[in-house]
Amino acid sequence: MDLNLYKLNNFKMDLNKNFFDSEFPIAYLGEGELGGKAKGLEFIWSAISSEINVDEFLEFNITIPKMIVIRTDVFDSFMQTNDLYKIALSEESDERIALAFQKAELPFNILGDLQLIATEITHPLAVRSSSLLEDALNAPFAGIYGTKMTPNNQFDIDSRFRKLIEAVKFVYASTFFKAPKNYIKATKHKTENEKMAVIIQEVVGEKHDNKFYPEISGVARSYNFYPAGNAKPEEGVVNLAFGLGKTIVDGGVSWAFSPANPKKDPPFKSIKDMLKQTQLKFWSVNMGHVHEYDPINETEYLFEKYVTEAEDHGTLKELVSTYDVAADRVWTGQSDDGPRILTFAPILKSETIPLNNLLKRMLKVCENAYKSPVEIEFALTLNKFINKPDYKHKFGFLQVRPMVVSSEEVTIKDSEFKSEKALLSSDYVLGNGSINNLTDIVYLKIGNFQAKYTYEIAEELSIINKKFVSENKKYLLIGFGRWGTTDPWAGIPVDWSQISGAKVIVETSIEEMKQEMSQASHFFHNISSFKVSYFSVPYTESDSIDWDWLYDLETIEETRFIKHSKTKKPLKIKVDGRIGKGVILKA
Repeated sequence: MDLNLYKLNNFKMDLNKNFFDSEFPIAYLGEGELGGKAKGLEFIWSAISSEINVDEFLEFNITIPKMIVIRTDVFDSFMQTNDLYKIALSEESDERIALAFQKAELPFNILGDLQLIATEITHPLAVRSSSLLEDALNAPFAGIYGTKMTPNNQFDIDSRFRKLIEAVKFVYASTFFKAPKNYIKATKHKTENEKMAVIIQEVVGEKHDNKFYPEISGVARSYNFYPAGNAKPEEGVVNLAFGLGKTIVDGGVSWAFSPANPKKDPPFKSIKDMLKQTQLKFWSVNMGHVHEYDPINETEYLFEKYVTEAEDHGTLKELVSTYDVAADRVWTGQSDDGPRILTFAPILKSETIPLNNLLKRMLKVCENAYKSPVEIEFALTLNKFINKPDYKHKFGFLQVRPMVVSSEEVTIKDSEFKSEKALLSSDYVLGNGSINNLTDIVYLKIGNFQAKYTYEIAEELSIINKKFVSENKKYLLIGFGRWGTTDPWAGIPVDWSQISGAKVIVETSIEEMKQEMSQASHFFHNISSFKVSYFSVPYTESDSIDWDWLYDLETIEETRFIKHSKTKKPLKIKVDGRIGKGVILKA
């Protein structure tokens, strides 16, 4: 594909049969708005095609995976014709709302187009949200709405057509699920004013047995809130994972590196630590038998399996290192014996392909286009014939969103950082600025905390948070393990809407939860966009919290796992985003 062929008004078309055989990446249905996600992809593809010459990266076929955008007028018609706003805006459960949407009928005038898609494409599809509010700079709704992947490999067109319709209805219904409703209350917007466009897009990847996945999924940021060692925030950070990108955006284990120094490993304490923190599971699309029909389940057609299952696929060769137990060393590549570690070292250290150079170029182009730091999502399939120039690696550009980085200069004195007046301090803080108006503290009770109760803790927090949001009040939140994780044994599995009233969030480690700092893409994009300060306090003696002081505060409310206390005077919170350092001083 010659990227230079594509200019803003020359790479999109209305959907018709010719689209599927063309090199146009985007087609449209309807007459309404595109939504934030689709608009962002349209805008940035124009910039990429103008700024990056195909000759710069001959090893890659750089694309936006073919996509069809259903504009918002179709959503309007669907909602009004089926009289769905009554249940959509009610307090009914997500399941009841989703089922009501599944029973409703899509507008007749787009059914032929959806059948055309089902006829022409027999490749897995991702049906994604693109709402009016998504990826707006001031309050982006990253990861709030649903995405449904479907294998789209059924033998008959009617089956593929029905599954596509179910997926579109699921995304429409997700507009009105509990999490988005609670989330939107923390903004100036209203749920009833939200409108949803839908993106139907080919999934980047290849079929291996009954699984479909890319070798690499990644998130690259041009600004790093958690620089380690000598790294600088403006050098950015990249997270790579094997399989679908759900691993990264949900906060699973991934490999992080600085584009300025891709050969440098993350700061593991030992090889044992590296083995403990390597990616063990990966997501793929299930191309085989689906055991249970469940159209309102987002992961109905997804597998999460152990990485070892991919050994026979031949997809790990360019991605892993091997631990030599006898020598107690880690070797780049896939040797006969020893545990595999997903370090991506053949690519990053041996430079078998220039992925890092491409990512740096992409980040620079996107940053210049948005005139702000950016985050991009991508997926990559590797050709199996590295030495044949005609075979190219397929780089799929999936999403771009601007990042909010404060420019306020804050200085923290050493005397403040280690002061007896410090409730806590940390060298690992996301955010920037000073906060001097918080008197409410919500924290998990260490005596009652056990990892097996994290779902119950999340529910208790949701109830407390709802009270703060309804009163338009903010609070300091302190808890154990990762916030926003999907693994209940690694932290508290909240979504953003359940803690949206928190202005400052603290994650601290305990013996049973010594986790690396959170990196969930969607969760942290929302935190930075709402200008929430996020402290990570490691499990060490020197970085501790003054629990005794907390226990002596006035108690406003207490549940089984949580205590809400109040200070007489506001806390003094300072975060220096230039060096990722912060302190919370007692009132």
